[in-house]
Amino acid sequence: MMTNDADLLGQFIREPNTRAGQDAFTALVDRHLNLVYSAALRQVRSPQFAEDISQSVFTQLAHHAASLKPGTILPAWLHQVTHHAAIDVIRSESRRQAREQIACEMSRLMDENTVDWTQIEPLLDEAVQALDETDRAAIIMRFFENKSLREVGEALGTSDDAAQKRVSRALDSLREHFVRHKIAAAAAGLAAVMSAHAVQAAPVGLSATVATGSLATAGFSVATSSLLTTTKVIAMTTLQKIAVGVVLVGAAVTIVYQQHRLSQLQQENEAFVKQQGDDKALSAQIARLQTERDAASNELASVEKENNTLKNRPTEVLKLRGQVGTLEDQNNKLGQTAAINKMTATPEARQLLHDQQKFAMGMAYKQLSKDLKLTPDQTEKLNELLADYVMRNVDQITTALRDKPSPEQLNQMFAAENATRDHNIQDTLGADDLAKFQDYSKNLLSNLTVDQFDESFTGSDAEKKAKAEKLRQAVQQASQSALASAGLPADFQTIPMLNFVNIASEEQASQNLKLLQAIYQQVASGASAYMTSDEIAKFQTFMNKGIANNTAALNMNRAIMAPIGNQ
Repeated sequence: MMTNDADLLGQFIREPNTRAGQDAFTALVDRHLNLVYSAALRQVRSPQFAEDISQSVFTQLAHHAASLKPGTILPAWLHQVTHHAAIDVIRSESRRQAREQIACEMSRLMDENTVDWTQIEPLLDEAVQALDETDRAAIIMRFFENKSLREVGEALGTSDDAAQKRVSRALDSLREHFVRHKIAAAAAGLAAVMSAHAVQAAPVGLSATVATGSLATAGFSVATSSLLTTTKVIAMTTLQKIAVGVVLVGAAVTIVYQQHRLSQLQQENEAFVKQQGDDKALSAQIARLQTERDAASNELASVEKENNTLKNRPTEVLKLRGQVGTLEDQNNKLGQTAAINKMTATPEARQLLHDQQKFAMGMAYKQLSKDLKLTPDQTEKLNELLADYVMRNVDQITTALRDKPSPEQLNQMFAAENATRDHNIQDTLGADDLAKFQDYSKNLLSNLTVDQFDESFTGSDAEKKAKAEKLRQAVQQASQSALASAGLPADFQTIPMLNFVNIASEEQASQNLKLLQAIYQQVASGASAYMTSDEIAKFQTFMNKGIANNTAALNMNRAIMAPIGNQ
């Protein structure tokens, strides 16, 4: 008589490490494998995944056999476990595909826009000088001084749109210059790399030395009391640690990919140079191009002939005009779509981006959660609310870049999102914790600066702690002073990449970056009271990376969120 499932299961539970117990388990697998495999295959539609699920299900049976309730109908239990395992596999595969989709879009974007600074750096000034006077001025103001298009237009006596066209033409001229030197460079990539690297901060103290020396050399009397105060421009590397994913998609570009891309570009460049030196290959290429030209000429002649024929067929002409109208509508719709819309075209892809924002905002507000003594559940809810807030702002940015609202309308849009965020936090944590959240956000610049620069301080633990606190206070005081001078509210977000209006408005981004620079200039003027010269030098490097990262991140996110037709 055939042994039933309960007997086999009991044998395995009693003697799991004996031959008899293991034979009993093998018998269960033989008896129910077809059921499990078939159920898995129906759901995942992949034999390989179905095999993996089958393995997982019977592994769970081995682990949980002793805990099954008496009277459990094993086939039903196995079917339920199979169903859940299949759902897990489907979700995991969807996330993987979403990650690949985002990575693919980012790779495409980076393929088009990546430029190696080390290659163009030696030729940049020569290329800029080769431009005509107006183009040269436009490029220098736009990318060497990071001025907005409005500022460039005002300096050149033209409109914003005219300045944009002027800059675009100048970028094309620069690109052609680099191509002549066998360096592949897309215009968008040139813009990003020049913004990030074209201007470096001068050494500490050089400003006073140069000013004093210049005045003395020119014959002016320079009194000791009139020496210019030496200041250092320092800034933060926000998002170096906290914004692994805060908007944002630029974070998907890893160092590994950049290194791979650099190697690939070097190989392509070497191949191109080799090909240029190979007369036979060049001749073959010319012959191929001539063949393609002839084919194109023949096709053009064919189209012209067909066009002449269609002139005598009004009905077909009207039909074709209708098709053209449809295509134009489709093209207009495409022009309103941003690259980020393509990256988040599926619910799984959008959820993946949401999860990235949740992780990044959780890092930014980690200390606040500790200060408020939030439970794990409360911390999870707070991070979820902040991720929702970021995603809503992403949608607002794409809309603003498409519709181009006025500055007043733009500020109202983002102010409304801030109000929604605060309302949700108050509902979740209460009014007292909301006030603490707002205060923490207001001082986020000082908190993150100290957190990220803390390891650069030297001395005993007590001395490091004292230096960190002095830096925190200095940043807070400088922020309050700079905001008051600019007529901005005390809760204005001074970190450029966390002030989302900066992605939607290039002009406001420029102002925010200048505000950040002014804050750190004030901090730097008193830094010698508690920092060593070595710490000050490290702070200078800290600043350079921070400004470059914020500028590049703003440009990248603006490009990703702008309508495709505007890029």
